[in-house]
Amino acid sequence: MAKEKILLAYSGGLDTSIIIPWLLDHYDCEVIAMAGEVGIGIDEAFLIEKALKCGASKCFVEDISEEFITDFIYPTLKANAVYEGKYLLGTSFARPVIAKRMVEIARREGCTAIAHGATGKGNDQVRFELTIKALAPEMKIIAPWRIWDIKSRDEEIDYANARNIPVPVTKKDNYSMDENLWHLSHEGMDLEDPANEPKYESLLKLMVSPEKAPDEATYIELEFEKGIPVTVDGKKLDPVAMLKYLNEVAAKNGVGIIDMVENRLVGMKSRGVYETPGGTVMYYAHRELELLTLDRDTLHYKDLVSQRFAELVYFGQW
Repeated sequence: MAKEKILLAYSGGLDTSIIIPWLLDHYDCEVIAMAGEVGIGIDEAFLIEKALKCGASKCFVEDISEEFITDFIYPTLKANAVYEGKYLLGTSFARPVIAKRMVEIARREGCTAIAHGATGKGNDQVRFELTIKALAPEMKIIAPWRIWDIKSRDEEIDYANARNIPVPVTKKDNYSMDENLWHLSHEGMDLEDPANEPKYESLLKLMVSPEKAPDEATYIELEFEKGIPVTVDGKKLDPVAMLKYLNEVAAKNGVGIIDMVENRLVGMKSRGVYETPGGTVMYYAHRELELLTLDRDTLHYKDLVSQRFAELVYFGQW
């Protein structure tokens, strides 16, 4: 009987690296890895080499940055959808575009199952699985975090060390992070106590804190057409180049730090610190356009449906 083929959403991080040997230990299978490049500048050769060393038979690195912006970020920006008044939905709309490409690769490679590294208490398991079920309802889904005996990131590190798998974190520096072109999120460790002020000196990776920003104004001019930014400072840039430019300028000015306790869709509260420099500029500029142009009743009704749209995005119900 032929081995089962399982496609794994692979990031090269701690979770997905140990999932490859775990799948091979617990299933008579071949593991095919797929990494979705959503604008963070993946080292493709390194990622493929690491996946193969961990036991994958293949590793595909798929650049979906522009699709991520045009098909997921822009509709959310046009709606001015913000979750619980603060969160600009960075991880929320990245998961469905990755899952969509996973389904495409899984079908092309003849896979019968898709695995992911989302934890059993987080939002991402729902976002991945709803997308897979919508696009490939016949595909089996494997969620190791809901099955295995590993209960913490410290135990993950021990599991990886026992199998000589290099990990990017230590037990002392073990924030749960997710990065894409839109944002970088931080959860866990000292942030789990809402009384703790974030340690921005060591926490921030993309940007400076407002205290370290220049004490002078920086001006950006954005032009929108039908709710979509088309030029910045007089230059017509493609969606990826524009967001990268805005990220760079806003990051230098300490713009885009969000610290909040949010209601996860699975029913618990979670503290997160988000770095969203360019996205914050886009949102604030778009909101000012709305205030300039929309009549009262349209604006007020739009605010109501924007909140609902934000929930749909956060819940992974694309």
